Amino acid sequence: MKIVVCIKQVPDTKGGVKFNPDGTLDRGAMLTIMNPDDKAGLEAALRLKDQYGAEVTAITMGLPKAEEVLREAMAMGADKGILVTDRVLGGADTWATSQTLAGAIRNLEYDLIITGRQAIDGDTAQVGPQISEHLGIPVISYAQKIEIEGDSVIVERQYDDRYHVLKAQMPCLITALAELNEARYMTPGGIFDAYDAEITVWGRADLKDVEDSNLGLKGSPTQIAKASDKVRKGAGEKVALDPTEAVAYIVGKLKDKHVI
Repeated sequence: MKIVVCIKQVPDTKGGVKFNPDGTLDRGAMLTIMNPDDKAGLEAALRLKDQYGAEVTAITMGLPKAEEVLREAMAMGADKGILVTDRVLGGADTWATSQTLAGAIRNLEYDLIITGRQAIDGDTAQVGPQISEHLGIPVISYAQKIEIEGDSVIVERQYDDRYHVLKAQMPCLITALAELNEARYMTPGGIFDAYDAEITVWGRADLKDVEDSNLGLKGSPTQIAKASDKVRKGAGEKVALDPTEAVAYIVGKLKDKHVI
């Protein structure tokens, strides 16, 4: 079995977020981490590797420094790392990003593609399903459990207060929830091996069946009108009441909002 895992290096929001003048994230100036949903997807792939002997390839699109997140994936147990980076790919929205990743994945053999449900820097949950559309394969999103049965995958898909059980023939794509599992730690030996390993680097010329008009900022139909690092909240309503009146006031507000 061959599994491709799409991972993303995202800003560590604890360290603050910085923006370029055009409204896009200044990724080169921020502390970064592996996107949590993607890490759960990687762990799912590694557990399938442990169980079935699968080959796991981690792929990311980003700045050259995104190599760090690939080495982290390899230190956890991924077999290969592929970095897709090129100036013409910068500023991509979900459409252009999914076009880029699909163009790269067309170079690979795969039975299963796993992505995170969404990235914490965008929260769109669009890239995974869009990749499946570009590649013409089925997608099962919001996976909270994954099993393999022959040439098919069986997934528990989270849905409100219950779940769906869906089965799809491979090749297919799955988007994983952060709650899918608890990701393993990197091992000391894995870290040494990962930093000795070679990362494959691809650029625009390596993307298959992708038009220039669908890449980068120019190929992104979504434009950012305004961006900020924090949502500013108003002061709210302030009242001065004695304890008995305060309790009645709070209960009244909760009833007005149908909380109780």
